[in-house]
Amino acid sequence: MAANEQIIYDESSIRSLDWREHIRLRPGMYIGKLGDGSAQDDGIYVLVKEVIDNSIDEHMMGFGNTIEITVTEKKVQVRDYGRGIPLGKVIDCVAKINTGGKYDTKAFQKSVGLNGIGTKAVNALSTYFKVESVRDGKIKTAEFERGELIKDHKLSRSTDRNGTSMTFVPDETVFKNYHFLPEYLESQIWNYAYLNAGLSIIFNGKKFHSRNGLADLLARKADEESMRYPIIHLKGEDIELAMTHTNQYGEEYYSFVNGQHTTMGGTHLGAFREAVVKTVREFYKKDFDATDVRSSIVAAIAVRVQEPVFESQTKTKLGSQTMSPDGVSIRGFINDFVGKALDDYLHKNSDAADALQKRILQSERERKEMAGIKKLANQRAKKANLHNKKLRDCRVHYTDLKNEKRYNSTIFITEGDSASGSITKARDVESQAVFSLRGKPLNCFGLTKKVVYENEEFNLLHHALSIEDGLDDLRYNRVVLATDADVDGMHIRLLLLTFFLQFYPDLVRAGHVFVLETPLFRVRNKKETIYCYDESEKQAALGKLGKNAEITRFKGLGEISPDEFGGFIGENIKLAPVLLPESITIPKILTYYMGKNTPDRQEFIIDNLRIEKDVMENGKV
Repeated sequence: MAANEQIIYDESSIRSLDWREHIRLRPGMYIGKLGDGSAQDDGIYVLVKEVIDNSIDEHMMGFGNTIEITVTEKKVQVRDYGRGIPLGKVIDCVAKINTGGKYDTKAFQKSVGLNGIGTKAVNALSTYFKVESVRDGKIKTAEFERGELIKDHKLSRSTDRNGTSMTFVPDETVFKNYHFLPEYLESQIWNYAYLNAGLSIIFNGKKFHSRNGLADLLARKADEESMRYPIIHLKGEDIELAMTHTNQYGEEYYSFVNGQHTTMGGTHLGAFREAVVKTVREFYKKDFDATDVRSSIVAAIAVRVQEPVFESQTKTKLGSQTMSPDGVSIRGFINDFVGKALDDYLHKNSDAADALQKRILQSERERKEMAGIKKLANQRAKKANLHNKKLRDCRVHYTDLKNEKRYNSTIFITEGDSASGSITKARDVESQAVFSLRGKPLNCFGLTKKVVYENEEFNLLHHALSIEDGLDDLRYNRVVLATDADVDGMHIRLLLLTFFLQFYPDLVRAGHVFVLETPLFRVRNKKETIYCYDESEKQAALGKLGKNAEITRFKGLGEISPDEFGGFIGENIKLAPVLLPESITIPKILTYYMGKNTPDRQEFIIDNLRIEKDVMENGKV
């Protein structure tokens, strides 16, 4: 009998799922990838965003200037001081699909979420969810477990201020081994503050507030010393933008729609990039190459669109073509605004206009100088037979947009035959690739991008990642630095980070770069083996297995067998994201770690060497 004849397809095959079952069965449809919190687009941060968005929408409508957010190890609470959910509809708003106040465009003209799904997804994907609404001296409270109502509190009196409070604990059976990183939450909250000048957000007792909107965002993101001219800050009805040019490489954009951070851009960002080039060409009356105009730009743009259409439920890319269902095109709206506002600014600020022109001409010279070098470098990369010698590739890549496994696409960058050999034998060939370095990379601090093409290691590495022209063609979602846990390994890691921060900072800013955490110790007796990632875990293992247990300290990745390695790069992989502090710019970071020896840097090195020495002595190796 053929295999397909064995499949029974009748009425019993047809299932009708309720809203909770559907969300829990297909969570990726509602919140994107799940993850454990080590990446900034992991699902637990989307849950936080969905709840905060409702409070932001209240503020946008003119109700409530303060939002309080408290995040403990596992629990999240968001309290706003808006109007509060109408008391008779509290349960429906968080537990009845396609229910909400945002269908009435008179009440929420330009809201982030219009489909009434956000808080329902949070509810369904939480082991505990509580909603409280206070309106005019009365409070309504309801509690849920995985979307199921477990306690419907009676309406009672309250002396609290009007507003809504939502508390939830993400379900650990869905978000395995999850943890919140404060850095990601703070970055998310800062964006809300920049987009809502005058709003105060209190996060775990710390106040986030912006007076100048996107100008404040750019002031924090760009290094003032490397700016070629002061930040241009322009505002109009339903649009705000800020921009400058720096001495850094690449293009850096922060784009927003109705308060939503569209990390993948969309029609509004495409229109803005086009409008800047068009306006600059017309102002200087010269047909500059578009890449020269945009080279080294740092910009932020925020628009308000009525009933926006996003390309996914997580709203990371705008798909709308018009500002409203019956309105003007987004492209035309942004072109008209930038064409007039930026042109006026340049006419009124001749110093900025001169500085911008000099930056464009410099980019033009550099591009022409690099043309021949890049051609030769590309030829060398082909001759090196990259995909056979330096790179052991995987089958699924980040560019496979229709494949859900694209988010698992990972490349391990390691050094030495033994280390790369162990990872290669232990890896998942479906989604994990290995790039093998030959010795320590060049210290490229302070060098020009010319070195990327002249240095064989760097040339082959950026070809493997496919990041020469930005992140649009990035082949791996996670770029993992897999170096030894010794001084040489730390040095290689630092040199690689210098390379990425110097020439491809967007790769780090977008949260694609990680450090592989491998165990420092193996503690075992005849019955059990425990792998430990630090001294405290080793002591705990000794307490469990006995003081006579065998202790092995792994100095290098090559000492870990492929069988053991499989457990460290599989489902339980531990990755530490490379995070850029909000208050420190990339030039300052590179200067601190790779520049001349300052007293602060010397003290940092001495302290860390002391820690390494203590670990070595305590581990008796």
